Amino acid sequence: MAEITAALVKDLREKSGVGMMDCKNALQETSGDMEAAMELLRKKGLSKAEKKSGRAAAEGLVAGKVSADGKTGALIELNAETDFVGKNDTFQAAAREIAEVALTTEGVEAISAAKTAAGGTVQETVTNMIATIGENMRLRRAASLSVAQGAVSLYLHNAQGDGVGRLGVIVALESAGDQAALKEVGRKIAMHVAGTPMPPLALSTDDLDPAAVEKEKKFLTEQAIESGKPIGVVEKMIEGRIRKWQEEVVLLKQPFVMNPDQTIEQLVADTAKQVGSPVTLKGFVRFQLGEGVEKAEGLDFAAEVAAMSGQS
Repeated sequence: MAEITAALVKDLREKSGVGMMDCKNALQETSGDMEAAMELLRKKGLSKAEKKSGRAAAEGLVAGKVSADGKTGALIELNAETDFVGKNDTFQAAAREIAEVALTTEGVEAISAAKTAAGGTVQETVTNMIATIGENMRLRRAASLSVAQGAVSLYLHNAQGDGVGRLGVIVALESAGDQAALKEVGRKIAMHVAGTPMPPLALSTDDLDPAAVEKEKKFLTEQAIESGKPIGVVEKMIEGRIRKWQEEVVLLKQPFVMNPDQTIEQLVADTAKQVGSPVTLKGFVRFQLGEGVEKAEGLDFAAEVAAMSGQS
């Protein structure tokens, strides 16, 4: 029987993504056979997968993909419980496969039921990873953009590997102009959406959620009334402040981060002149990993490694 060293356990942990103690036990049961230990972990995990479904999963990856013709782009968010899993090769490959499926399939339920290039469904892929890695996982959301002519551009911030990161943006520019030029401008706009201090809430003023506008109006009104000014003055103040707020949260009105003297709307107009054809910014999608999801606490890989080192 091979000696079950901390290094061997760590190697299995990195290949499988499973907890250190589970890896050690699997190696002991299989006399140190790495492949047999991997299979044992998978079989044991399948029976536990359903029990993990209620656990918080706010880590993982955002994956993006653009079609071969450059006219469709998709983003997906695949969650797990710890950031360590986001570095797992199997998990990254699965995220890329799911993004590929999202190019031609809309909606989380439909994507989950669709088959990947490997042959199984997306849900089967996720379930098998839960079984092997030992963490709750889920396909949280997916979105795509398409143009009849033009380009869809992808930008992944804080990339964790090819086609995967912790924040992803796709931008669609519709135009009969040069696709390569449109793709480059679209990527710059996607970088703006990812990096601007005030992430845009909508493409245009008309696209703003009425509930969000009313919420802002209420906040500004309460703030203005507290100043003690007459109601007539307050109303005029609110009009001006709402316009200013809209300029801050509407993408087309925002100053371009690479050239603050130019708005995104002006950048699009200048691009139209450059490519010799009208250009329309059709839409954008921004996914930041784990936004709005309660974070799980108490999962510390470094502590697991230290504990295992002391046991061997």
